[in-house]
Amino acid sequence: MTSPSPSADGHLTRISAPEGVSPGTGYSHVVWGTGRFVAVSGQCAFDEKGEVVGEGDAGAQARQVFENLRRCLAAAGAGFEDVVKLTYFVTDVVHLPAVRAARDEVIAPDRLPASSAVQVAALFRPELLLEVEAFAVVPPTG
Repeated sequence: MTSPSPSADGHLTRISAPEGVSPGTGYSHVVWGTGRFVAVSGQCAFDEKGEVVGEGDAGAQARQVFENLRRCLAAAGAGFEDVVKLTYFVTDVVHLPAVRAARDEVIAPDRLPASSAVQVAALFRPELLLEVEAFAVVPPTG
């Protein structure tokens, strides 16, 4: 039986492989926590002026997406260490290694959130290759 492994700060618990479930590769099957819930809308590869970053380059787009997620999380008093769930929307699953590489630059391997990846026919602009949304739980204050 796999036991829960609490994060260092103690407000989140991650289980990579619940009993009877095959271990996930690059994600936790279950994450829960105590504190304030934060939902971040799907982020695309736009810079602060609304221009697409990295047209045709999944790695460049993924890095911009995670920078946008970082800024959105910070606005809510959260960081990547507080993320409990990521959902990836990609126009082609071949982009997933680039998305995971960008994720791994900002999230420690022992703090992987739950995640889902979905291939979609298209995003709202044809030059966009991916979109990522995040859910986080910020530690209680006081």
